[in-house]
Amino acid sequence: MGKIIFYEDRNFGGRYHECMSDCADLHSYFNRCHSIRVESGCFMVYDRTNYTGRQCFLRRGEYPDYMRTMGMNDCVRSCRMIPVHRGAFRMRLYERQGMGGRMMELEDDCPNLMDRFNMSDFHSCHVMDGNWLVYEQPNYTGRHFYLRPGEYRRYSDWGGTSSRMGSVRRITDL
Repeated sequence: MGKIIFYEDRNFGGRYHECMSDCADLHSYFNRCHSIRVESGCFMVYDRTNYTGRQCFLRRGEYPDYMRTMGMNDCVRSCRMIPVHRGAFRMRLYERQGMGGRMMELEDDCPNLMDRFNMSDFHSCHVMDGNWLVYEQPNYTGRHFYLRPGEYRRYSDWGGTSSRMGSVRRITDL
């Protein structure tokens, strides 16, 4: 079970809202978000409702100035708790939309997809097992996207604005 607390002011001040599950629309609970405390578990927070828009991965810890630390605006509109996964991790990346073209399979973290597979554009993927973070840049930098088990027939299905993937990481430390 996870728990995240959103605060309107920096350094955990002002009105706050506690959340222990997915919430598709947070805007009625607070006007802005300047600090966050994750008491347990891991969460993705989104700047739009229904788990859309810019994403930010947060693990247990304190974020007293969320906007400065994460490079996000003060608008948090939805959050998703990342469930604990026990067992194997497996993901397939595809060269083309709809699981077409060349396929590469991953079972572990990959800091640089270009070095490993000699390509960095993946138009679809299938997550068979585990929860993953996909980063636009190598070495786990740049915008990132949460992928849970399921098929992503085009990069826009995971929230991407391009097919570029630089690195991928399993979410294991909960």
